[in-house]
Amino acid sequence: MADTCGQVLLGSGLTVLSHPLMYIKVLVQVGHEPLPPSIGRNLFGRQVYQLPGLFAYAKHIIKIDGKAGLFNGLAPRLCAGTIGTLVHSRVLQVGLANKLVSGTSQKAEEGSLQHVVNETTKEMIARSCATIVTHPFHVITLRCMVQFIGRETKYSGVFDSIVTVYKNEGVLGFFAGLIPRLLGDVLSLWICNMLAHLVNTYAIDDSMSHTGEIKNCSQAVTGFFASMLTYPFVLVSNLMAVNNCGLAGGLPPYASIYPTWVDCWRHLSLEGNMSRGNSLFFRKLPVGKTYATDQKRFI
Repeated sequence: MADTCGQVLLGSGLTVLSHPLMYIKVLVQVGHEPLPPSIGRNLFGRQVYQLPGLFAYAKHIIKIDGKAGLFNGLAPRLCAGTIGTLVHSRVLQVGLANKLVSGTSQKAEEGSLQHVVNETTKEMIARSCATIVTHPFHVITLRCMVQFIGRETKYSGVFDSIVTVYKNEGVLGFFAGLIPRLLGDVLSLWICNMLAHLVNTYAIDDSMSHTGEIKNCSQAVTGFFASMLTYPFVLVSNLMAVNNCGLAGGLPPYASIYPTWVDCWRHLSLEGNMSRGNSLFFRKLPVGKTYATDQKRFI
C-alpha cells in the first residue's frame, strides 16, 4: 500500500510538471496554429521558416489566459493518473494477470524469452485495465484543453463534464478514441520489451562492467523508439476523443467528421499528418500547405 501511495504522489507531481507540455502538444495535434511561421535556424544553422515552438506557444497561452491557463484540464488528468495507478497496482496484486498468464504458459527462467513474454503479458493486462477505466477522464482532459481554440466553456469541472458527455453522447462518449489508444499502448509495450530483450541478450555481454546500468539504458532507448513508432495511434486517439463533440477544435474547418478511427487514420495519412505534434521544437512547415491567418491553421 505504501508503495502504491508513493507511486500516486510521484505520478501526480510529474503530471503537474508535464501538463503544460501535453496541453500545447494536444493543441498542435488538432491543428491549432495561433502564431504565423517565422524565420529561424535549423539544427545546421541554416535560416528556414519554422512554426512556433514550445516556449513561443506557451507565451501565447499565458498572454491570453495567464499562467493558470497552462493547466487547463489538469484536474481530470490527475484523476486519471491516480485511478490508473491504483487499478494497475490492484490488478497485479490480486493476481488476475498471473492467473491469465499461468493458464496459457509454463514457468520460465528469468531472462529467457518465455519469461519476457510472460512478464510483458502481465503488464499488458494491467495497463489495459487501467487505460479502459481511466479513459473517460482522458477524454474530458482533452476536451478541456481543446476548448482554448473556440474559447468555449462547455467542459468545466470534472463532475459537470461527466454530465455533459453523458447528456450529449451517452456512455459511448466516454470511450471515444479508446481502441487506437489501447492498440498503441499494447504495440509500444511489446516492441519495447522485445527489442530490449534482443539487445540485452545478443548485444550486451554479462561479463562487461556496469551491465545493469547498460541494460536499463537499453530499455529506455527501446522505449523511446517504440513510442516514436506508435505515435500515430496516440494522435488518432486524441483526435477521435474530441471529434464532433461540439467544440470548434473537433469540427470543420479544424477537423472533418470521422465515422471511425480508421477513417481518421486514412485522412491523416493522405495529408501526410501522421506525425503532427510529435515534435515541439524545430517544427517544419507542412509541405504544400498555406497558413490561414483568420482560421489560425494550415489549409
